[in-house]
Amino acid sequence: MPEATLDGRGRLTLPKEIRERYGERYHIVQLDDGIKLIPIEEDPLEALRSEFADVEKTAEELRQNVRNGALDEAGR
Repeated sequence: MPEATLDGRGRLTLPKEIRERYGERYHIVQLDDGIKLIPIEEDPLEALRSEFADVEKTAEELRQNVRNGALDEAGR
């Protein structure tokens, strides 16, 4: 597991292989037991389009499926 150390000015330098794989920008998420770095895509909209490219349902169909599932779970 790669390690990173803060310098005297509080800067964290990630190892080169991490930067090459995930990029240069990250969201920092504070957890109860530490932090998590979430990579920020250079083009977030393109990343979403790629992630959901194989979804064949419309947004309305997906919403309706979620509604039906919630109602079923609630014991309608």
